[in-house]
Amino acid sequence: MSKAPPDSEEPGEEAQGLRKVIHVDMDAFYASVEQRDEPALRGLPVAVGGDGPRGVLTTCSYEARKFGCRSAMPSVTAKRLCPDLIFRRPRFDVYTAVSRQIRDVFLDYTPHVEPLSLDEAFLDVTEDSQGIGSATRIAQLIRARIKAETGLTASAGVSYNKFLAKLASDQNKPDGLCVIRPGEGAQFVAGLPVRRFFGIGPRGAEKMAALGIETGADLAVCDITFLRRHFGSQADYLYRAARGIDLRRVKANRARKSVGTERTLDKDLSSGSALRDVLAAIIELTWARIEKSQSQGRTVTLKLKHADFSQLTRARSLPRPLASKADLAAIGHALLDEVLPLAQPVRLVGLTLSALDEDEGETPIGGTAQPLLPF
Repeated sequence: MSKAPPDSEEPGEEAQGLRKVIHVDMDAFYASVEQRDEPALRGLPVAVGGDGPRGVLTTCSYEARKFGCRSAMPSVTAKRLCPDLIFRRPRFDVYTAVSRQIRDVFLDYTPHVEPLSLDEAFLDVTEDSQGIGSATRIAQLIRARIKAETGLTASAGVSYNKFLAKLASDQNKPDGLCVIRPGEGAQFVAGLPVRRFFGIGPRGAEKMAALGIETGADLAVCDITFLRRHFGSQADYLYRAARGIDLRRVKANRARKSVGTERTLDKDLSSGSALRDVLAAIIELTWARIEKSQSQGRTVTLKLKHADFSQLTRARSLPRPLASKADLAAIGHALLDEVLPLAQPVRLVGLTLSALDEDEGETPIGGTAQPLLPF
C-alpha cells in the first residue's frame, strides 16, 4: 500500500463542489410514530414489521436497538435477542402523511430538497429562502419545528457536501446535531471506521481490514492505483471519500429508476433453502418500499453477488405493473430457482422492481465550487 504523492488526483478546493448542505434523518421514524400514537409503547422495545416465522423488521425503536435488534433482521432473530419485543404492523399511510408534514417544513427554507426516503432528505441551503445565511441555524430551526409540529425528533448533519452531511447526521443520534465546517472534512473522516462510509457493508469492511484499511486515515494513504487494483469501479469514490470530497449536487425531484433491497449476508450461503429464507425477508422489505413509494413497475430483477464479487442477475418483465406482494414473491422465487444449484457461495442477495411508471432515481455527479461559507 503506497502513499498518495503530492501530484495525486485529489481535486483542488475550487473543484470540490462546496455548498451548504443539511442532511435530516428522523430518529427510528416508523417506530417513533407508533410510540407517539400509542403512548403506552413509549420507553419500550418496539419493532415495526411482521412477527411471523418469515417476518422481517422494517425498523425498531432505540430501546430495541440496545438488544442488538436492527432493520432488515428476521423477526425470529430479533425475538431471540429481545423476548419482550413488541411488534406493530407498518402503517405507511400514516408515515407518508407525517413525511409530507416534514417535507413542508423543509420547503419553508429551500426549494432544493432531495428526499431519500420518507424519513430522510438532503437540503441545499447555500441560498436559503428566508435569508438566514447560517446552515447550522437553519438545521436548529428545522429540528425544533419538526418536534413542535409532529412530536418527533430528528437528527441533522450540516456540512459542505452530501457525503459529509450524511455522516454528520449519524454522529450524535438520536436527537442530535453535528456540524462539519469547510476544512474539517478530511480530519473528521480520518477518525471514522470505514464501515461508516455509505456503500461499505460488513464484507467490504472485512476485505479492507485484510488490506490494513480500518479507518478513513488508513484509506487516505492508499493511492488511486492501489484502490483501482483492489476495488475496481468503487476506487474513485473511496479516494474522494477518504478526503471528505463529494461533487454531487442536492437535486430536487429525483427520478427513481428502481425500488429494491439488497442484503449483504453475515456468512456466504450456497444452500437453496437458506437462500430462499433470505429472499423471503428481502421480498417483505422490498414490497414495503414499493408500497411506501407508491411505485408501479413491470420488471423484477434478482441479483446475486458471489464470494469473489462476481455478479449474477436474472430478470423477468411483465406486460402490466406488478399487482401484489404475492406476485413479487412468486417471480423472485422463480428467478432464484432458475440459478440453483449455485456454482459458488453467495455473499449478497438483492431484489428490485424497475421499469417504473413513477420515478425518483439517482443523483448525477456534478458540483459548484463555493468555498468559505458561513456555517
